[in-house]
Amino acid sequence: MFELANELVLPKAQKGDPESLYLMYEITLNREWLEKSANAGYPTAQYWMAVSERQGEGFFLIPGKREASIKKWLLLSSEGGHPKAMMDYLQILFEEGDVVGMRHWLETAAATGDQAAISNYGAYIAHTPDKIGYPLDLVKGYALFTLLKELEDSGGIGRYVERKSEEIRKKMTSEQTEKSLEVAKDWKATHPPLSFFPDKLGN
Repeated sequence: MFELANELVLPKAQKGDPESLYLMYEITLNREWLEKSANAGYPTAQYWMAVSERQGEGFFLIPGKREASIKKWLLLSSEGGHPKAMMDYLQILFEEGDVVGMRHWLETAAATGDQAAISNYGAYIAHTPDKIGYPLDLVKGYALFTLLKELEDSGGIGRYVERKSEEIRKKMTSEQTEKSLEVAKDWKATHPPLSFFPDKLGN
């Protein structure tokens, strides 16, 4: 199996294909392939570069360079659409107090279907609580929690979703509650399915 995968992937990797470079890393666990894939612009590789550096891999002699490199890889991966990178990047922005950046990346992450991003985004736009200054939008907030209910208790979120849904609903009129069903339907039709984004390969 290893030899077959190597035969299929290696030729493409040698031509610089970003995904194939990453697959070579998955096959060999040689970090050089990961770095090549990341430098070639593959978002998943960029995310795992950040993770590996956060875990102590790589050499950084100057204080602060490791943290700067982690932030760089997470931003690049986020710009490439990687949901987990966005959530990790949000944590850095939180620590830095960058509220404007947090508003942008949380909304962007929610649009990917990431469950954690949607639950936070839905709570914040419904001001339950208002942590980063989004304009109040009870209808959309409740709509997002309506969608989260479809996950039932996957990942142990059921009780949290029920509690937040009820907290938001109490602030709403019956007309707003009705409107939220339309908003939920529209979101579902125009966005990816909600997901916990489990890793597809070996990491």
